[in-house]
Amino acid sequence: MNKEQVLEINKALANLTRLEILNWLKDPESNFPPHSELGHFDFGVCGQFIKEKSGLSQPTISHYLAIMNKAGLLTPTRHGKWTYFKRNEKIIQQYIDEIKDNL
Repeated sequence: MNKEQVLEINKALANLTRLEILNWLKDPESNFPPHSELGHFDFGVCGQFIKEKSGLSQPTISHYLAIMNKAGLLTPTRHGKWTYFKRNEKIIQQYIDEIKDNL
């Protein structure tokens, strides 16, 4: 992971709601209702559920999810008309290792 990637992730994490989203996605079964269309969380959580839990507007949540996706923290999956988001555990672990090794 290069320094620019670390900085991009730092920017994405510099917001309480974005931190909460990552925490919620760590255990989606405990934090979100089941997906009636899918019946599982294999693709993550629907952006609409994230919006509802956060209490923020659709444009704000879309912006937040885009920032987190650009930083590599999320993996989006389009299923029908919905986009599902899950944590990118590989990038999160690389970030943690980079911080541990260089800070």
